[in-house]
Order: sequence, then structure tokens, then C-alpha cells
Amino acid sequence: MSREKPANRADYRQFVALTTRWADNDVYGHINNVAYYGFIDTAVNQLLIEAGVLDVEASTQIGVVVESGCRYHASAHYPDTIHAGVRVGHLGNSSVRYEVGLFRNDEDQAIAEGFFVHVFVGREDRRPQAMSAALKAFLQTLT
Repeated sequence: MSREKPANRADYRQFVALTTRWADNDVYGHINNVAYYGFIDTAVNQLLIEAGVLDVEASTQIGVVVESGCRYHASAHYPDTIHAGVRVGHLGNSSVRYEVGLFRNDEDQAIAEGFFVHVFVGREDRRPQAMSAALKAFLQTLT
């Protein structure tokens, strides 16, 4: 089985620094796989909040995750800092596929690469809707 080479930092558009926690380590002495999904989710939502296109308490439109995955290349351990590089792999009318590379400390190769797909829905009715112009414009900066 051939395995794709891990991505480099240059392959991603924006970065979010995330601090690992003592509780992220598992009994094998490395960050547990479930924590990687938390890093990915936190990085994307932090960028959306900082860009002013998501208000978790008041936005009339929210993104729900409909698909996700992660491929692991190397381990991280507490107290490493994870730098999450984010890019958009596909941008539709009501959905977006985020691709996130996780980098340990100052390393250039990803230790993990994940993705997830957001479908944007109305907060109240949870029905898909075209994403707002401001959101789409921000996401285009990540392509």
C-alpha cells in the first residue's frame, strides 16, 4: 500500500496555534486520536469567529458537520503546540470542505491531516441554505 507524503506548512492558507493539554495524552504517552478532531474543529471555528462570519450565540445560519476524516503521520505529546493550517478544498453554495494540516511545534511536515464538511443551515429550522455573502467571501480566501 502506498501512502501519500505528509503536507507541508506551505500547503495551507491560514494557521491557528492550539495548546495541547495534559488530558490529551493517552495511556500510550501520545495525544489520543480523538483530540485531533477537536484541534481541527477548534481551528476552523476560531477562524470563522475571528473573521466575524460566525457568532455562536446569534448567527441565524450555522454549519453542521456531515462528514469528517483524519489521516495520522506522526505523534504529538503534551506539552507540544499544534499549529493547525486550514484551507478550503471545495466551496459549494451551501457547503464547504475544510482541509486541516496539524503541525507539531515548528515542524514543517504535518503530523496529521484531516477534513470535514460543513453544510450551512438555518439555526431555527436546520434546513440547508445558501451561505451568506460574507461567509462565502471569507472562505474564498482559504482556497
